[in-house]
Amino acid sequence: MEVISLIVGKINEFVWGPWMLTLLVGTGIFLTLRLGFLQFSNLPYALKLAFSPARQDKKSSGDISHFQALMTALSATIGTGNIVGVSTAVVLGGPGALFWMWVTAVFGMATKYGEAVLAVKYRIKDEKGEMAGGPMYYIERGMGKKWLAWLFAFFGAIAAFGIGNMVQANSVAGAVHDTFGVAAWKTGIILAVLTAAVIIGGIKSIGKASGVIVPFMAVFYVLAGLVIIIMNLDKLPHAFGLIFSSAFSFQAGFGALIGSTIRYGVARGVFSNEAGLGSAPIAAAAAKTDHPCRQAMVSMSGTFLDTIIVCSITGIVLVMAGLYPGVEKAQAAALTSRSFEAFFPGIGSLIVTIGLILFAYSTVLGWYYYGEKCFYYLVGARFIIVYRVLFSIAVVVGATLNLGLVWDIADTMNGAMAIPNLIALIALSGIIAAETKDFKKLRAKESMLKTQLSSSEA
Repeated sequence: MEVISLIVGKINEFVWGPWMLTLLVGTGIFLTLRLGFLQFSNLPYALKLAFSPARQDKKSSGDISHFQALMTALSATIGTGNIVGVSTAVVLGGPGALFWMWVTAVFGMATKYGEAVLAVKYRIKDEKGEMAGGPMYYIERGMGKKWLAWLFAFFGAIAAFGIGNMVQANSVAGAVHDTFGVAAWKTGIILAVLTAAVIIGGIKSIGKASGVIVPFMAVFYVLAGLVIIIMNLDKLPHAFGLIFSSAFSFQAGFGALIGSTIRYGVARGVFSNEAGLGSAPIAAAAAKTDHPCRQAMVSMSGTFLDTIIVCSITGIVLVMAGLYPGVEKAQAAALTSRSFEAFFPGIGSLIVTIGLILFAYSTVLGWYYYGEKCFYYLVGARFIIVYRVLFSIAVVVGATLNLGLVWDIADTMNGAMAIPNLIALIALSGIIAAETKDFKKLRAKESMLKTQLSSSEA
């Protein structure tokens, strides 16, 4: 096992090396330039589409609303990365890592937008009458590379068991044991039953559950963090000063290996918002929408909410608390709890534990959907029940195991997913640009009709 672990670890280091991080961010920069910095000018409109009840499309083809599609995607992305990932980045890369997480998110918004455009454009209806889409479909139907699409689906179906299941279950079991003293196997069984109860209903059930859990957990955690920041406003200027100064310090480095600040900031940013991995467009493809770009705007806002909002709350509280110097990598996971506890003695760690439980559980639900759609692409609907049973059992297994090897395998599979997806985004960037141009014309017409209607009513 030690030899296997060593080999997998080396493969993982290669897959997630500087070249992969450069490719992920580079694709975002390329799409940002090609789309005319769309994420800056259209963010307010994207947030309105996502959260305004009046903007939810109920007539177009699709299985769930814009809001539910976003919540399903956020359920998978807002997870341990927003708590444990940020603390690890700060411990290993210093406060400046948070700045590079922001940079990754800004360009990742363009990547998420491009993924969703292609996902909706090339989606199909499966044999159950539900929408099926994502990288495997736009690689096959847009690029004509079925073998590359098959590879993505294979990696995605396996990755769902790791990063989207066992790792999350292990985090919940550990947090519950540390806070409440409950045995890991008991937490695993309860979590497996709750997971099975939701996933048995497919995307509509997952979408409804995510639409309740995600807003609650995000607001709960963000409000707690904001209260800490507001109560300690005198520490905020110093915290931002540390973040920006260390982002360009000697430790940040711009050498061949990329400095630890940049490396961990980018890596944890990608781990948190998943821009470029190809997971979120699978949820986007299920949305009811009349144009690919409309749902793409909604998907784009997910990266903003995940990293610019939630991760920033964690990172700023960590820097304000100032407990990170000298902390070992193995202790990084507990740093967020300790930081919240420093400001809220007696309840700070409980807030983080509840946040972690909800974040991780929602990630299990979101990633199940991704894994199922990848599995469906490979074998059809016949064996979906087998995948559901195995996925639920894996929750119990994950809660009770030492997951060092599982984490490395899952990490490697995530990186492997990203490669065919990024190839497709670059190859099909002309399609993304053409759809965006068409959508601009559509919005101009809608604006004109709205103006005419207002004038006639007056």
